[in-house]
Amino acid sequence: MYDNNKQKKGIKVIGILGSPRRGGNTEILLDSALAGAVEKGAEVEKVLITEMKISPCRELYDCLEAGQCSIQDDMQSLYIKLQLADHIILASPIFFYGITAQAKAMVDRCQALWVKSHLLDVGKEDIRVRRGAFISVGATGGKKLFTGAELTVKYFYDAIGISYTNSLLIERIDTKAQIKEHPSAVRDAFLLGQQLVCPVPLC
Repeated sequence: MYDNNKQKKGIKVIGILGSPRRGGNTEILLDSALAGAVEKGAEVEKVLITEMKISPCRELYDCLEAGQCSIQDDMQSLYIKLQLADHIILASPIFFYGITAQAKAMVDRCQALWVKSHLLDVGKEDIRVRRGAFISVGATGGKKLFTGAELTVKYFYDAIGISYTNSLLIERIDTKAQIKEHPSAVRDAFLLGQQLVCPVPLC
């Protein structure tokens, strides 16, 4: 678990937990990554998608008017967090070769942010170098286990103006907290968080 007392104001890292299972492998790795970000001086926040009320996209296209989604739910506050964050970590287990339904609903609702930046040219003055990472675990060992999920994450980050730069993808992990049997993986998550804030050779 990351230490809130170590956080410093400045760089903001958002960790988005897409797993419906609390205290599981995905959350353990995300917490370790956030701890790594804190170690490099970032301010972090963990967002629990499965505890938020986020409707799937209804394809209303109201966002074409001003880049604002007309569905009033918890996504409205999340839009602000996504835009203010310097770096983002999306963590989701693999469900049928993709990210969880809860995480995918969030991604689909970011169509509004895509419209804002790509069609309405809002935010061009933002010159931050923003990076995104993906953490995922899957129960099987299929060759394309993470392929679909990674494509979704890549285009999610593209839609919100973030470069997809880091990933930690671990296969054959299923039972709750099984990842603790692989301390190297937890350490790799910590390093991912560090590198997201301060990539080599800049640090």
